[in-house]
Amino acid sequence: MPVRHFAVVPAAGTGARLGADRPKQYLDLGGATMLERSVAALLACDWLEAVLVVVSPGDRVAETLPGLRVPRCAVVPAGGDTRRASVLGGMDALARLHGASDADWVWVHDAARPGVEAESLVRLRDAIVDDRVGGLLAQPIADTVKRGGAGRAVTTVERNGLWTAQTPQVFPFGTLWHALERHHLVTDEASAIEATGRTPLLVQGSRGNFKVTTMDDLH
Repeated sequence: MPVRHFAVVPAAGTGARLGADRPKQYLDLGGATMLERSVAALLACDWLEAVLVVVSPGDRVAETLPGLRVPRCAVVPAGGDTRRASVLGGMDALARLHGASDADWVWVHDAARPGVEAESLVRLRDAIVDDRVGGLLAQPIADTVKRGGAGRAVTTVERNGLWTAQTPQVFPFGTLWHALERHHLVTDEASAIEATGRTPLLVQGSRGNFKVTTMDDLH
């Protein structure tokens, strides 16, 4: 059986830092929610067999969104208290609903990154095709980086070789499953893979693929 590609979009967060009246993934961005726009970018990739949106049990908003009631997209109430738990819940659903195997690729994308570009997704796909570790979109840091303490700049950090991680982050199903099962205190999928001793590929993303975190990001 040929290797397949699936996407998981963890969307169980509350987005409390944004200070909005609803979870940020449900904020309207010009006629569609942030979540719908993030999912639409993935659905435009014909190599992705399915996109699973992972929401909290009891969430009834996602299933009503027109952009998610389309072929190749499903909403699954398997979200947990952490990103890690939500991704594992989505992967479990992939195994049950689509028979995902250890060799299949899993693309994990933030619901709050509606600006991911098609060119970046193609670049990431092409980079991992012959690499069984996997990789992620990322941006090299251009600004000077300071380490702070008590509100003051303590030292300047050498920025050479520093990148900011983006999504999607793409890894073989079996590799990612075992990494997340073994390593609980991780901030993204790549950090779980790194904890196993593997080194994910860094693939150039774009500035537009930022994560919406505060109200300023919406303007």
